[in-house]
Amino acid sequence: MTLRVTAESTITCPVCGTSKTQMMPTDACQFFYDCTGCGVLLRPKSGDCCVFCSYGTVPCPPIQQAGGKAAICGCGGDSPM
Repeated sequence: MTLRVTAESTITCPVCGTSKTQMMPTDACQFFYDCTGCGVLLRPKSGDCCVFCSYGTVPCPPIQQAGGKAAICGCGGDSPM
């Protein structure tokens, strides 16, 4: 069975509340995101592999492909922070 991966996620800034739908990289986790509203640099929350897993409506494609399990995510499952 092939998992269907969603490539779009709406990321919401926890500082100003600005939301924007973004295309996610399909083969990697995205560690940083510049908010288009207030300019703050978002980083993943502790234990999350990327900003989409922390602030998006859909987790990143590697986590989707891993069945939602960060421990087997292709990026190692934890942020570099």
